[in-house]
Amino acid sequence: MDIIALILIPTAYLLGSISSAIIICAILTLPDPREVGSQNPGATNVLRLGGKKAAIAVLICDVLKGMLPVWGGYYLGLGPVMLGIVAISACLGHMYPVFFQFNGGKGVATALGAIAPIGLDLTCMVIATWLISVLVSRYSSVAAIVTVVLTPFYTWLIKPSYTLPVSMLCCLIIFRHHRNIKRLWNGTEPRIGQRDKTGF
Repeated sequence: MDIIALILIPTAYLLGSISSAIIICAILTLPDPREVGSQNPGATNVLRLGGKKAAIAVLICDVLKGMLPVWGGYYLGLGPVMLGIVAISACLGHMYPVFFQFNGGKGVATALGAIAPIGLDLTCMVIATWLISVLVSRYSSVAAIVTVVLTPFYTWLIKPSYTLPVSMLCCLIIFRHHRNIKRLWNGTEPRIGQRDKTGF
């Protein structure tokens, strides 16, 4: 492992640990997304709490948290495996942020940002899959799970050398959705635009 990787891996984690959902909700004097709604500090919960503009701001920031360190590593010559570790570090920061008591989001937008440097074609396929899935199901969690299941296959078609690190990243996101999977099974998962059982 070279010095670039040694610097970028913890940097990616710390950047991922900056929870845009919590910060933006605080700036807009909205409730803490960890305490209301789905209790997930991510764009979908912020959409329920503060509307589209707040959710879009969170989405953009979360994407950039994954994109910037991976793009930096890509241009500095890191190989696929090291780039994958950098991407996973950014997502782990988002999921378990050191600055916010290790209580973070699901990592979907951050993962999207992390795989964007692989190629525009892959990014478009991932976004299209998420959009189609969410339009059909009306569940953000279903769209995320379907997308991350298919993303390694897309990667194998476009840039096979990145299949392993992308697969590792996708497995992490599926694990992070275990509560959503349980709620889907029980029929208690809220759809997009639907108020959560807790009141949002």
